[in-house]
Amino acid sequence: MLREIKTEFGFDLIELGHGIRLSLVPGIQQMFDAGEVRFSSLHNFCPLPVEVMIASPNCYEFSGASINERERAVKQTSQTIDLAERLCAPFVVLHLGRVKMPPITDILIRMTKRGKHLSRNYVRAKLKAVQTRERRSPLCLQHVKDCLRRIMEYAASKNVRLALESRRGYEEIPTERELPSLLEELNSSQVGYWHDFGHSQIKENLGFIDHGEWLSTIGPRTLGCHVQDCIWPARDHEPPFNGDIDFDKLVPLVPTNCLFVWEMSPNKTADAIRHSVRMWKERFGE
Repeated sequence: MLREIKTEFGFDLIELGHGIRLSLVPGIQQMFDAGEVRFSSLHNFCPLPVEVMIASPNCYEFSGASINERERAVKQTSQTIDLAERLCAPFVVLHLGRVKMPPITDILIRMTKRGKHLSRNYVRAKLKAVQTRERRSPLCLQHVKDCLRRIMEYAASKNVRLALESRRGYEEIPTERELPSLLEELNSSQVGYWHDFGHSQIKENLGFIDHGEWLSTIGPRTLGCHVQDCIWPARDHEPPFNGDIDFDKLVPLVPTNCLFVWEMSPNKTADAIRHSVRMWKERFGE
């Protein structure tokens, strides 16, 4: 898999995802030690916790009501940081959890697909979700902050930086309103933002944000990006330039040293991915 990513697609750096089983780690380490591959980042949890059978970045949440779940999340994140140190990967990408509330994102997506995104019912459902989330979020956010402060210290000792990823679901933490103040409160160069183009485009399509305005605001804090396109309203993980995202407008809003990591759906063809990489290099360089 790693050789294919490097030789067939021409990527110099690779992000290890949250589906990497523990049994694969020795082979990955061997390739790294031999100088065959380099890593940009690891996506928490990596390796996958042994008790979890499928890729599941949200199997343990920093926002969890149970202290046992939060402790497990911290422990597994520390193991991801350990692996990042061994592989000289500078970043670990984190999901932070969610607010305990009735799910709304997929409901809004279904309504949008039916052309109901300008209806009064859509507005009412969205407004009710916002009110519920604002009421329930403080405790969940406090749990997240408590966990992050512990992880930040450990990451600093390993020379690994933490990247908080933009989320697809409105239920998830943080929202775009919460993230700037969260970064300010943590007040550490050890922590930054990881932009997911597809997730943010879905948020725009559902009427939660303006993608360009958001990236203009948070751009200076951006460490890296998951690059994927999105076909209206919510089919993401498409190769760039295959959907509706205006990369020409958005890419200049992030730092020039920002990492760009292709995050493709597994059903995308090799030719489609190679084509998107060629177009990206033509527009934005290496």
